[in-house]
Amino acid sequence: MPYVDRQNRICGFLDIEENESSGKFLRRYFILDTQLGSLVWFMDNPQNLPVGADCVGSLKLTYISKVSDATKLRPKAEFCFVINAGMRKFFLQANDQQDLVDWVNALNKATKITVPKTCEGQQTSENNRSLPDVVGTKKQISYRTEIIGGVPIVTQTQHDAGDGADRAERDAMHRSHSQLPYFLSRPAQEHTVIKSGYCVKQGAVMRNWKRRYFLLEENSMSYFKSDLEKEPLRMIPLKEVHKVQECKQSDIMMRDNLFEVVTTSRTFYIQADSPEEMHSWIKAVSGAIVAQRGPGRSAATMRQARRLSNPCIQRYTSRIGECSSTD
Repeated sequence: MPYVDRQNRICGFLDIEENESSGKFLRRYFILDTQLGSLVWFMDNPQNLPVGADCVGSLKLTYISKVSDATKLRPKAEFCFVINAGMRKFFLQANDQQDLVDWVNALNKATKITVPKTCEGQQTSENNRSLPDVVGTKKQISYRTEIIGGVPIVTQTQHDAGDGADRAERDAMHRSHSQLPYFLSRPAQEHTVIKSGYCVKQGAVMRNWKRRYFLLEENSMSYFKSDLEKEPLRMIPLKEVHKVQECKQSDIMMRDNLFEVVTTSRTFYIQADSPEEMHSWIKAVSGAIVAQRGPGRSAATMRQARRLSNPCIQRYTSRIGECSSTD
């Protein structure tokens, strides 16, 4: 579902048919900015892209005449809607039916906003210089994007990928949706997946942000380079997690949908794609911790219980008890 960011813009991921009538939909991050009067889309959330990364497409709201459900026009494209803009139609796919309704309503409402200004002519000319009316797909020279598990993965390259990048992206897009990630194909008795999906995580050393695939199980939370990797980059035992909550430092980091997982040795800062996803992760991890420890058992009581269950400690305490009774 779309959400409102710190700049009061409506944002979220959608799939767009960038080349009209091609039938090829690509995952993009959309920003509906009523102040600038534009709809722009990027390869990923701009917060996760290199500083100064340009959009891959844009559309002025004044060019939009109507936004409507396109299920009948594109029966093979689920949750599809269309933006009519002059001589061009932009077909997009939402994540679900509610997402479709929210985007259609938001776009139709935004196109009806007309606020005349005294310097309207000057402002319009500035907008025209900074934002083209309709921009097609731009070549990404330094970065290649692959759609893996329905999520864009941006990889740095040394040269223009050309046709190779397009071919890789096309192959990834046509990967069968029935092909499950490695984790979900393992025997059920080996694990119980509580929640999984892509988030953006801050690195421990360089403090850079990278998209990772997270997997929450009964006893641990792990993250991988992608949903196709077999070995995790790191596994966080839930017994070491003190708390998980919405990040209190989000104003400093200027990142939306940020939450933190506080452990004994480190605090992990993780950014979800929407407020709903952030709260879903917090609820899932918190629930898994409670389920593991049992109702009413805190991290301190769990550590005490583990100490008391140690045979060496039991022998030691029993000796102390004998000495006390002798005294």
